[in-house]
Amino acid sequence: MAQRVTVSSDGNKKISRVRVAVRLRPYLDKEDEKGEGPCVRGLDKQNLEIVNWRNATETVKYHFDAFHGEKTTQQEVFLSSVKPVLSHVLNGQNASVFAYGPTGAGKTHTMLGSAEKPGVIPRAVREVFNLVHAKDAEEGWDYSISMSYLEIYNEKVLDLLSPSSQDLPIRQDKDKNIFIPGLTNVTISSFSDFDTHFVPASLNRTTASTKLNQRSSRSHAILLIKVVRTSRVLPHRQQTGKLYLVDLAGSEDNRRTGNQGIRLKESGAINLSLFTLSKVVDSLNSGASVRVPYRDSKLTRLLQDSLGGSAHSVMITNIAPEYKYYFDTFSALNFAAKSKMIVNKPFTRETVAVPVLPVKRAREEHKAGGSGSEPHRKKQKDGKTPEQDASSPSANSISAEPSVMDRLIALEKLVMNCQNKDRLSVTKDVAQSRKEIQELKKKQKEFESKAMLFSQVAKETPGSAEEPVFKNTTAPLQRKPARQQAVVQPLQVSQLQPPVHLAVFKKQSVCVKKRELSSRIELPDGKENMKENSWESQLDTQMLEQSKQKILHILNSGGVKELKSLQQIGDKKAKLLLGWRELNGQFTKLEDLEKVEGMTEKRFASFLKANILSAMGK
Repeated sequence: MAQRVTVSSDGNKKISRVRVAVRLRPYLDKEDEKGEGPCVRGLDKQNLEIVNWRNATETVKYHFDAFHGEKTTQQEVFLSSVKPVLSHVLNGQNASVFAYGPTGAGKTHTMLGSAEKPGVIPRAVREVFNLVHAKDAEEGWDYSISMSYLEIYNEKVLDLLSPSSQDLPIRQDKDKNIFIPGLTNVTISSFSDFDTHFVPASLNRTTASTKLNQRSSRSHAILLIKVVRTSRVLPHRQQTGKLYLVDLAGSEDNRRTGNQGIRLKESGAINLSLFTLSKVVDSLNSGASVRVPYRDSKLTRLLQDSLGGSAHSVMITNIAPEYKYYFDTFSALNFAAKSKMIVNKPFTRETVAVPVLPVKRAREEHKAGGSGSEPHRKKQKDGKTPEQDASSPSANSISAEPSVMDRLIALEKLVMNCQNKDRLSVTKDVAQSRKEIQELKKKQKEFESKAMLFSQVAKETPGSAEEPVFKNTTAPLQRKPARQQAVVQPLQVSQLQPPVHLAVFKKQSVCVKKRELSSRIELPDGKENMKENSWESQLDTQMLEQSKQKILHILNSGGVKELKSLQQIGDKKAKLLLGWRELNGQFTKLEDLEKVEGMTEKRFASFLKANILSAMGK
């Protein structure tokens, strides 16, 4: 039995605003072709400005908690923006760090980094282990650290530590905590142990190449570090803190990335989840009691605790200086400005282990506690009398008293020990136990009176032992007589013979016609001949092959427009065909169409007939 306790220093829940830091990556290439220079620049450690697209002579200024320029190192980003929130995790509170920005702005470099320049994730995990080791042994706490790693790809939650797993559900417990059943949770004891699990799992994340980014993330990645500390002394207090490290996929403009097929579908899922994230921020900043659309996307469902929840949140917004990223940078800065107005209410999650003392197990406890009474019980079992049977309830009542007293003593000790805890629930348990004691005493008195009554009856009637105590004097049930059903004699009509022969003659003629028709249609093996194959036999073989080759040529070399010119091919099927062709290569024969998703054998036959007849008609 666990009791949840909310702990805060001032007696009320603390209020924590979402901290927002902006990081400007350096130029990847030389100056722009037009020589326009950067579209955004930093003013100091907290302010920056960007060119106003409505008026190029003006600039729009922004103020954030921190601004990291082009020359800022990974260590400086970690020390100024991430490290201050890590200490809360060891105190049973949640913390969240996530990178936001357009594609190619450097989010994955900020979160993961490289072997020479590690990012936020490896530095944060190493710092958590350093904080645990730095705690004094006199505190009396035992620490346990575990990790989970997942990605959200096309609105599917996939476990990166177990690549063979399927889409995992997202659930919420009675305390409104978000969790994922079936997600792998690995206990780690050192940073090297973390690195052993994290590096192979990072390779399982979905990435691809686009025109703007050579290694673009196609999914949102979330790393969960769970720290549990348990008190060594009674009562055993347990505090649980979680650290969310999130690398979001970047928003994409498909006109510039050149996405097609599967890349286009991935981009749509990414942009939809980021749009839902923007709606969540707008709803939280509206100030009115409106519905916050956390459930509209799996990303916002998992970030529910980070935005408007109970976590200390840090958002690192990555932006690019080139003019071709201007509108992406401008929208990212506006989103960051709205996000810094969100207020969270973090608190410590603590459980207190209350000893479970059974009430209805009196006999077992009496056997374990009073071993000296076992010979006396054996004597009672060997020679049973009605008087001994009648006194059995009183014996049970005597055995029940020690367990009840033990429970009362344990609860009173718990009340005395819990000085800084919520005593109201403990006193309720004491009152409830006293009520149970009174009810047990009443039931014991009833059992004793009934036992005495039965013993007196047994003494007065010595011959009653041979007769049953309860006699069934009721007569046995008798079955009701079955109803007599009326017998209806069939009518005998001798004058209606000609119509009867006529009806039989008609039925025989119909059967004969059906047999003749089935004998004509049936094949030697008993199956019906397919009518769909009859049209091919009526066409010229050479023209039929030419039409098939023409259709195959369009399938292998045509774009969306050419594919839509085929019969029964719409916009959706054309994109599916392009995606299949991108993954598996060209179609070697027309029958390969059945391998495309949604193209069954029947649909393929209909597609082939419609296109060949259309080509022959032209």
